[in-house]
Amino acid sequence: MDLALGEPSTWGKIIWFIGLVVWLAIRYRPNRTSRKNKISSTARNPIETFSMIISFTGLGIIPLIWIFTGEISSLNHATNWLMVAIGAALFLWSLYLFRITHKALGAMWSVSLDLREDHKLVTSGIYEKVRHPMYSAFWLWAIAAPFLLSNWVAGFSGIIGFGTLYLLRVRREERMMEDEFGEQYRDYSKRTKRIIPYIY
Repeated sequence: MDLALGEPSTWGKIIWFIGLVVWLAIRYRPNRTSRKNKISSTARNPIETFSMIISFTGLGIIPLIWIFTGEISSLNHATNWLMVAIGAALFLWSLYLFRITHKALGAMWSVSLDLREDHKLVTSGIYEKVRHPMYSAFWLWAIAAPFLLSNWVAGFSGIIGFGTLYLLRVRREERMMEDEFGEQYRDYSKRTKRIIPYIY
């Protein structure tokens, strides 16, 4: 990894990598806690596995390859401090959403389409505003990357990767929740938006 510390492109890489580490730290405890609460039903299938692999590759693997190996450097582009500052703000907002979403979900959280034993529909905290704040956080991460990573492929791979997961998963997830919670979930859906409060 070639680091010229006076360059905005270098700080974009550093900030993105720190964000990844902080995200892993945020996920660590909820992941351990949720494993203690057994899965009662799941909607995992080959499409779900494919979408998770594509998302993980776009959000993490491709940027890491570019940062640490310099591969695809022919597709690098110029950047500036304003772009890095915007990217940093978006990523920080993303991490904040991850934190409060995990806190709201508690033991109900799962990395995939799973329902836990004695699963409860969470509608408090951040969930009063949107049905899928975790996806909101991932979208912010994906949108932050083109500002932080001065490479066309590494920067936009997260939007493509997570966008694929979102399109393949969100309706299936909502059907699963409606099947489990019925009218309670339908009422909840009527008074909330999916990703952006009051808008979408």
